[in-house]
Amino acid sequence: MTAAHDLVVVGAGPAGAAAALAAADAGLDVLVVDEQRAAGGQIFRTTPPEFGGRRKLPTGYPWAGELLDRARSHPGIAWRHGATVFGILPVAVDAAAGADASAGPGSAGFDVLTSDPADPARSGRVRARRVLIASGAYDMPVAIPGWTLPGVMMAGAVQGFLKSQRLRVADRVVLAGSHPLLLIVADQLLAAGARIEEVAIARGLPSPVELLRALPAVPGHVRLLGELAGCVLRLLRAGVRISTGTVPTEVLGDGRVQGVRLARADRGWRQTGPARTVDADALVLGYGFHPSTELARQLGCGLDWDSAQGGWIVRHDAQLETTVAGVHVAGEPSGVAGAEQSRAEGELAGLTIAAALGRPVPERALAGARRRIRSASRFSGVVQRMFAPRREALLELATPATEICRCETVTRGTIDGFLDENPFAGTADAVKLACRSGMGPCQGRYCESAVAGLVAKARGTGVGQAGRFAAHIPVKPVPLQAYVALADDPPAL
Repeated sequence: MTAAHDLVVVGAGPAGAAAALAAADAGLDVLVVDEQRAAGGQIFRTTPPEFGGRRKLPTGYPWAGELLDRARSHPGIAWRHGATVFGILPVAVDAAAGADASAGPGSAGFDVLTSDPADPARSGRVRARRVLIASGAYDMPVAIPGWTLPGVMMAGAVQGFLKSQRLRVADRVVLAGSHPLLLIVADQLLAAGARIEEVAIARGLPSPVELLRALPAVPGHVRLLGELAGCVLRLLRAGVRISTGTVPTEVLGDGRVQGVRLARADRGWRQTGPARTVDADALVLGYGFHPSTELARQLGCGLDWDSAQGGWIVRHDAQLETTVAGVHVAGEPSGVAGAEQSRAEGELAGLTIAAALGRPVPERALAGARRRIRSASRFSGVVQRMFAPRREALLELATPATEICRCETVTRGTIDGFLDENPFAGTADAVKLACRSGMGPCQGRYCESAVAGLVAKARGTGVGQAGRFAAHIPVKPVPLQAYVALADDPPAL
């Protein structure tokens, strides 16, 4: 074994950093593994030091800088940046042979499998008594005709280019979606010199009843709401057209994006009139996020379907422990709820893990973390309720010729045809086995929700009944060298 730790945290965003700090403060030996070059996750990503300039974090999260600085400098936390966790294996032992009961019944802990292409010597197995999955989320894909053209990107990806490389993805941009992040990305693109041709928001303006129900989210979040309002004001002052009740119906172009077709939509996000063309070099889609649950699935953790919280979320108890003993979850995999709630969940997870491993944890610390979760959930609940995606309507945007699975070039017509010819096929995995959708490098991240939606539509069930794709090692593509490292680093007996 190359290393052994009390706790291995997967992900260095707000949840992972807060969990690592809370656990290390309680005396645990913690390792954090993350694919990025520095802690912070997507939301707190900054330009590399080589670019110069000062670190700039979102103003709506005044606690972010202190959290990241304390976590980075803590002597009890080791960091492994630029590395991918591609699997987690329980280490089963005979309970009579001295298993560590705190790691879970019949388990001596877990082997966390890592790949580090930049430093293959760091690839291999890491033993952990406990594991926390704080792997964040990724943009929710929406398949529309032409969405495979170069120039169609997701909001999170565009923001990543801006933050990490100061790269403007195009000169003329149309943004379409329903999530508030879309307005922030539009403002960032505008500041970077892009021409925002239009921002198309699927939902209509909030009703008086919605605004009244949203009031509980205001206390404690004035700065965050002010930041979003500032984005809207800057866009309007620049003459940017912000259209509500509008959806993209087609991306136009020959070899690249050259235009976007936009149409009016009703309150259910279904097209109600003829589409118009807006010239553009890029289309940015932002309809929300899906939790990154691949590691939890691979481990066999229970999941539940909750569309408003991002789709499939990891089932957990009040201590944020999953259905697999010794495996915990915090942040977006437990339900997409934003950075503030992620931080609070990470803190609680770190404290409860420390307590489970025998470290003294003051009850007031646990109570404080739970109180912060409740406070953050008032805000996240409003966002989830107001901006929940209308998945059935979005699915209707795909025509029979639209590719649903980009990796294997499987169209909607192929999937619908299979379902018509096989009336007893009623799961997403059945479609995967027959049509190869979900078997490519992304392992279904881009097509799973659409495939499950098509199954649910064909069978008259819900997406939860249509199920999800199975997850296997590796949960992400890794070099073959990663497997060589496993062979060179056999598990301890």
